Amino acid sequence: MNKKKSEFDKVFSAWDILVIAFGAMIGWGWVVSSGGWIESGGVVGAALGFVIGGIMIFFVGLTYAELTAAMPQCGGEHVFSYRAMGPTGSFVCTWGIILGYVGVACFEACAFPTILTYLWPGFLKGYLYTVAGFDIYASWLAVAIILAFLIMVINIMGAKTAAMLQTVLTVIIGGAGILLIVASVINGSVDNLNGQMFVGSTGGSMLKNVLSVAVITPFYFIGFDVIPQAAEEINVPLKKIGKMLILSVVLAVVFYALVILAVGYVLDADAIAASEAGTGLVTADAMATAFKTSVMAKVIIVGGMCGIITSWNSFMIGGSRAMYSMAESYMIPPFFAKLHPKHKTPVNSLYLIGALTMIAPLAGRKMMVWICDAGNFGCCLAYCMVSISFLILRKKEPDMPRPYRVPAYKFVGTMAVLMSGFMVLMYCIPGSGGNLVWQEWEMVGGWALLGVVFYVVCKRKYQESFGTLVELISDEDAATLMPEADEEELDLVIDQAIERVLQRMAA
Repeated sequence: MNKKKSEFDKVFSAWDILVIAFGAMIGWGWVVSSGGWIESGGVVGAALGFVIGGIMIFFVGLTYAELTAAMPQCGGEHVFSYRAMGPTGSFVCTWGIILGYVGVACFEACAFPTILTYLWPGFLKGYLYTVAGFDIYASWLAVAIILAFLIMVINIMGAKTAAMLQTVLTVIIGGAGILLIVASVINGSVDNLNGQMFVGSTGGSMLKNVLSVAVITPFYFIGFDVIPQAAEEINVPLKKIGKMLILSVVLAVVFYALVILAVGYVLDADAIAASEAGTGLVTADAMATAFKTSVMAKVIIVGGMCGIITSWNSFMIGGSRAMYSMAESYMIPPFFAKLHPKHKTPVNSLYLIGALTMIAPLAGRKMMVWICDAGNFGCCLAYCMVSISFLILRKKEPDMPRPYRVPAYKFVGTMAVLMSGFMVLMYCIPGSGGNLVWQEWEMVGGWALLGVVFYVVCKRKYQESFGTLVELISDEDAATLMPEADEEELDLVIDQAIERVLQRMAA
C-alpha cells in the first residue's frame, strides 16, 4: 500500500456537498415523469412508492456514510471495495460506478436541448439525419455540444467553481418546487384526489402498483454517492460528512413525494391523463393550473433544466474522481491521474468525460436512454458491492477509526445488501419492469470488455504497482516523503522533525 499526502485542495463546505448530492438526485424526472408515476400507483401510492424507494437507498446511504467518514479519500467506492475485497473487487466496483456517471452525463447532454423545444417550438433548425426514430437537427446538436464544453471547462477551472454553479441552480430548483407545493395548498382541492389516491381495485393490486413505482425510484436517487468521490476535497469534520450524505437522501425523498402530492392536489385524474397525452409535462401543467397562468409552467420547465445541469455537473465531478483513483492505482493508464497544476482538478479525466458528452449527442436521444439505463445498472452493482464491503470491513477491521458509526450495523448492512442486490436483479430479470433491453446489455457488455482489456494490459505493464491503494497520511508523516525537495529543504525538514521530538521528550 503506497502512502502520500493529498494533492487536492479542500474547498467543499458542508453546504457544497449537500447541494452537489441533492442536485445530482433532483434532475428532470420530477417535471417530465410525475404523470406516469401517478398513473402507475396513484397520487398517494406514488408518493408512498418514493418513500419506500427512499428507505431502500437510505440503508445503502448509511453504509456510504460510515465508510466515507472512515476513509475520506478521492475515489469513494474504489477505496472502500479495495480495503474489503482487494484490487479485483475494487476494479469491478469502480468500473461499474464510472459507467453510471458517464452514462448519466451523456444523457443530460441530450436532454437539455430536447427541453428547449418545449420552451421554444421553433428551436429545431437544419435537419441532419435520424437515429432510432429520433430526428437530429443542427441547432439541437450545437446547443448540446457547446453546453457540454462549458460544463467541462467549469469543472476544470476548479471544484469550488463547479460547487458555486451547483448552489445557484439547486436554489432555483428548490424555489420552483416550493412555489408549486405552496400554490397547490392554496389553490388546490382535496376533491381532485378522488379516484386517484391509489391505483387498483383490491388491497393486493394497490400494493403491487405502489411497489411498481418503488422499483424505479432508485434511478432517481442515484447521485448521493458523488460525495465519497470528492472526499479529499471536503473541508468538513469527518463525522459531519456522513450526516450530510444521509440528509441529502432524506431531502430528495421529501422533495419527490411532495411534488407528487402537489400535482395530484391541483389536477384531477382526467386533467392528468390529458396532460400526459398532450405535452407530457404534468408537473408544469399543474403549476400553470395552480397559478392560473401558462407563464408559470415555464418556471417549472426552467427548474427542470437547472436539474439537468446539476445532475450533469455532479456526475462530471464523480466520474472524473473515480477515474483519477483508478489511474492512481495503475488500474487504468496513469495518464488519467494528472491534476491541473493550478486548479487541482483531474484534468485528463475531465477531458475524456467531456469529450464523450460532446460526442454523445451525435447518436441521438434514444441511444442515450440506453446508455443511461446501462449506467444505472453499473451504479446499482457498485452500491451492492459497497454494502458488502461495509459488512466485510466491520468484521475484517473492527478497530478501524469510524468517526461516523452506524448503529445496528448487521441489520443495516444486511438490508443494504438485500435491497441493492434486488435492484441489480430487477435489471436482469425479463419482465420485471426494469430489465435492460438487448441494446443496453450490449453496452454493458462492451463496457465490461473494455474493463477486461484495461485490467489485463495494466496488470501486465505495471505488475506489482497494479492495484496498489494510495493511502493518505498526515502532514507530519508526509514530510518524510518529499522526493522533490532539494537537499536544503530536506535538511530543514529533518531538523524540524528532530526539534519536535526533543520538545516532546522534554515535556
